[in-house]
Amino acid sequence: MFSNKIFAERIRLLRKQRNIKQSELGEMVGLTYTAISDIERGRRTTTIEKLVALADYFEVSIDYLVGRTDNPEINR
Repeated sequence: MFSNKIFAERIRLLRKQRNIKQSELGEMVGLTYTAISDIERGRRTTTIEKLVALADYFEVSIDYLVGRTDNPEINR
């Protein structure tokens, strides 16, 4: 089941682990820094396309980002 709280926490954690600003992440995935800020605060989610872009950028599974698993690895 989707957890907006977990999604917000994981995006923030992954961004901080890469030591990048919200604006830099936004540029990488096609979102504004305001959108990234809102996502990290749990105020909004995003489109499927942007969710895929975030997962690809951070090299984690979508299931991990949305809280369906605690394993960030992509199962192929």
